[in-house]
Amino acid sequence: MNVVSLIIQLVSGALGGNAAGALLKKLSLGTVLNSILGIVGGGLGGQLLSLLGSSLTSGAGTDIGSIIGNIATGGVGGGVFMAIIGAIKKAFVKKS
Repeated sequence: MNVVSLIIQLVSGALGGNAAGALLKKLSLGTVLNSILGIVGGGLGGQLLSLLGSSLTSGAGTDIGSIIGNIATGGVGGGVFMAIIGAIKKAFVKKS
């Protein structure tokens, strides 16, 4: 994993977190928290897939296939992580 791939995953994770927040309004935690959780999820998702040996995230990081793979894994990882944390927060909030 190189720095370019990591940056792409983090940025696309932030975008994925905000996209998930826009689509899942009840789980959204606001733009700032959606972005932060998306960044964390994008980084974790990309790292996990590269550890599993995914061909999407392998490569030099500058060819078009690797870039698209990093965008996909970062965006999906960011969106999923934000949705999971949003669901956990919603489960712990007392209903009046």
